[in-house]
Amino acid sequence: MGHLLVVESWVGSMSRLLPRAIREAGHEFTFLTRDLHHYLRSAPEGTAHPLLGARHVITADTNDTASLLPEVERLHAVLGFDGVLTSCDYYLPVVARIAGRLGLPGPGPEAVESACRKDLTRRALADAGVPGPRFAVCTQWAEVARAAREIGYPLVVKPVDLCAGMFVRAVADEAALAAAFRALAEFPVNARGQRRDPAVLLEEFLDGPEVSVETVSYGGTVEVIGVTDKSVGGAPAFIETGHMFPADLAPTALADAERTALDALKALGLTDGTVAHTEIKLTPAGPRPVEVNPRPAGNRITELIRHVTGVDLAAALVDVALGRAPDLRRTDTGLRSAAIGFLVPDRAGTLRALDADALHDAPGVLEVQLPTPGTTVRAAGSNNEYLGHVMAGDPTGPGARTHVDRLLGSLYAGLVIR
Repeated sequence: MGHLLVVESWVGSMSRLLPRAIREAGHEFTFLTRDLHHYLRSAPEGTAHPLLGARHVITADTNDTASLLPEVERLHAVLGFDGVLTSCDYYLPVVARIAGRLGLPGPGPEAVESACRKDLTRRALADAGVPGPRFAVCTQWAEVARAAREIGYPLVVKPVDLCAGMFVRAVADEAALAAAFRALAEFPVNARGQRRDPAVLLEEFLDGPEVSVETVSYGGTVEVIGVTDKSVGGAPAFIETGHMFPADLAPTALADAERTALDALKALGLTDGTVAHTEIKLTPAGPRPVEVNPRPAGNRITELIRHVTGVDLAAALVDVALGRAPDLRRTDTGLRSAAIGFLVPDRAGTLRALDADALHDAPGVLEVQLPTPGTTVRAAGSNNEYLGHVMAGDPTGPGARTHVDRLLGSLYAGLVIR
């Protein structure tokens, strides 16, 4: 039995999948957080958040690396940790530093830091010769405007250190660029109280469908679990409106996407002890990396994979964090594809009605999560404003996305927000 240190977490699905995977494997964990109430607030009324069922729940300033490292050393001397992990992007770098400090398994801190900073990722990939968009990293408006003219419109504006598509915008001219730049400047601290880097990443606009390559690395070997496709909406934002696993692509396109992801992981040094989610645009000029995330995919993609292949990426994350070979054997689950579609509100208000009758007794439905009337709705500007989701599978082929789109269409038809 292993003892894991879990440092913070998202409060979405992985915050439930991870404790389950730890317990099902016969391990235990200590949970470390700076804000216990963040997790208390996210639990359904009358229930305890699974993370708070840890063997120990300890509070410490997880945003102050200098003070946290010696504190974790003292905890390790008493409690004895066999591995350390997180599911929250904002704490991946500090977890890598803890692992290095305590001599625990995990990728190198520099590799994780480079993957978690979009500007450092671009530079590392460019230095390694991995094809990508033209880009520039700027802090002041004058250099932003000048770099945009050099790259050429349309282009994409990104923060270097946020996630979930926050403040990522396509801009067609300097006026739109100025608005995106101002919006970023007005968001100096992220949702976890960490001060943001003011740098702005400008990228050449990449046209084409987007996929993600899901991988697990252990012992210097990277295994591709599969390729997920995604639908993106909400222009000029980039909101992920749905996913299907496996992607319905020609074998050549799949192989090209996989090879590009492996090249990107190698360039960043993420070839050992990592479950990764690498996003790629399939452009007319070939596949181009969008982001390399050194953690399992979000948006329930791990569950799509489990439904189709039987592979549990939350369990794989636990295994590699403990320095153990993950079980990546596939099983026949009876499904050939699984898809998820998100209910994405285009306006703010209060949910008055949502007709979910079409979901009752619908074949192939795997999950449904929907809000109740009276819910406050925010217009979606990123992946953080979903109202709910529908997941379905297809036992015969790649029809899961079509099935989910049909179900979502019936939901939108009965959606009333005022």
